[in-house]
Amino acid sequence: MSETAPEKHEFQAEVKQLLDIVIHSLYTNKEIFVRELVSNASDALEKLRHLQITEDKIFDEEQELEINITTDEEAQTLTIQDFGIGMARDELVKNLGTIAHSGSKQFLKALKEGGDQNSNLIGQFGVGFYSAFMVAKDVKVYSHSWEASKEGHVWTSDGSGAYTVEEAEGQNRGTKIVISLEDDHKSFSTEDEIKRIIKEYSSFVQFPINVNGERINTQDAIWLKNKSEIKEEDYTEFYKFACKAFDEPMLRLHFNADAPLAINALLFTPATNVEAMGFSRSESEVALYCRKVLIDAEPKGLFPDWLRFLKGVVDSADLPLNISRETMQDSALVQKLNSVLTKRYLKVLAEEAKKRPENYEKFWQTFGIYLKEGVTSDFTQKDSLTKLLRFESSLTEKGKLTSLSDYVSRMKEDQKEIYYLQGSSRESIENGPYLEAFKARNIEVLFLFLPIDEFVMNHIREFEEKNLVSADQDEIELENITPEDAGEPLEKDEAEKLSTWLKETIGERVEEVKISDRLVDSPAMSSNSDKFMTASMRRMMQQMNPDAPEMEAKVVLHINPRHGLIKNLASLRDSDPDLAKNIADQIFDNTLVEAGILEDPKKLLGRVYELMEKLAGKS
Repeated sequence: MSETAPEKHEFQAEVKQLLDIVIHSLYTNKEIFVRELVSNASDALEKLRHLQITEDKIFDEEQELEINITTDEEAQTLTIQDFGIGMARDELVKNLGTIAHSGSKQFLKALKEGGDQNSNLIGQFGVGFYSAFMVAKDVKVYSHSWEASKEGHVWTSDGSGAYTVEEAEGQNRGTKIVISLEDDHKSFSTEDEIKRIIKEYSSFVQFPINVNGERINTQDAIWLKNKSEIKEEDYTEFYKFACKAFDEPMLRLHFNADAPLAINALLFTPATNVEAMGFSRSESEVALYCRKVLIDAEPKGLFPDWLRFLKGVVDSADLPLNISRETMQDSALVQKLNSVLTKRYLKVLAEEAKKRPENYEKFWQTFGIYLKEGVTSDFTQKDSLTKLLRFESSLTEKGKLTSLSDYVSRMKEDQKEIYYLQGSSRESIENGPYLEAFKARNIEVLFLFLPIDEFVMNHIREFEEKNLVSADQDEIELENITPEDAGEPLEKDEAEKLSTWLKETIGERVEEVKISDRLVDSPAMSSNSDKFMTASMRRMMQQMNPDAPEMEAKVVLHINPRHGLIKNLASLRDSDPDLAKNIADQIFDNTLVEAGILEDPKKLLGRVYELMEKLAGKS
């Protein structure tokens, strides 16, 4: 150490205020200081590497470009040393004594004007070093410039309002920060804790980071590499390391852009849907980095909630390094990242669906439920998501899928609607009465199997200027046809008398009884006259709010005048009115069962036994 007396300097009033903000308010997570100091060390090494290209003579040239961290539990200290560009005396005063090149006033002004919303501005003023004072009794910064003609110095402060600078002999090129830790934060002098922090925040720093002589960061930040330089096994290895995964990814997106933001992203779609396996709701596992340094392992708002199954990393050099978790959700940059990345991922899915439809169908079977969720919750992306939806239909084989675009391409010229039917299975839809009219007319109907599906269709409402209509709706106009093997229908007057009698017999449970040409093999069906509340949607709403008053279904009964049961009923209403009434009620309840509307089957079952008893008595 030099014999010259230390030079004492007072921090400016604004700097004292800034220190108070950094130490007590800005970072709620104390361990962030390690990330900040390692990031500064990495920057210093990067600057030195550039100087090696332009300068002939560099002091201490044999030193490796690396970061060495030493922990000392007994002395309760943490030392972080780099062999980077280093600082001379004037640079120590300028960079550490007058924060951010005398930028403290501008920082405080920006912070005051923007309030908490702009606390991320700290990243623009280079004051991350001062986070060390959150945990320190005092901080010593030993440094020697890359220029051999300069002397080494040590900068010392306890963060209370002043600092000293004095010569320090025998310093290597670069900067060594020695932190004497407060008793409450002595855990940061333990090797295991520092290793954990480095692995969490700084695993991908490009220079070696050694903790007590052991290299900690062994993985490359391959998201910054050119795609042509990366092998498939490199992607898989990175996926398993960074995402803590055991499977191999289903899809991958390696994306780089300079505008409107500097983005380097490596996103993976896993092979399994953990929510579908019965686990709790998954959370986003896409980590946010800034120049290879972790900002947040689970950032809120980086992706929409319906893409929570994604894993990977997003790195943006435009993101302030010092951004805190509290301001993440409000950052306009994060919102822009959300928009750009979501659109890019949807583009990948669209390309996969077009070029590798079998692979896309595998994705759809695993994660399609999330895209449906997106249709109902994300108006911005609704159109793109709608094109990615897939369905079975009356024209596809069981298990084969089609899109709304494919459906439209197959429509008849005069067809104005896209039709769909909800059911528990393909078999239940195909064996029900609602498909008959469309099948007879060779009109395609999409099959929906999940309760959310009709909710999704109700949000889409229209696709390529074609309205989406549930095939069980009452007001559907179809061309009149007579099946070749159809029997003679009831006379018109007789059919009208029967429909009037049925309305009177069934009573208020039915809004209207219609003589229908929509039926082929079935005697009757109930249609929904409420355009905005289908049976499955009504059940879903009831499940969501079981204490709400029961929503009554608006039902229209359609009868098939060619069916033997209906023709026999017309005769029976005069010859045996009581039996006719029981049969009429039974027919209506049967249609409600098929429509998924009948809530209480007790009366139906009692009536079945009564009819069976009468039939058994006649045998």
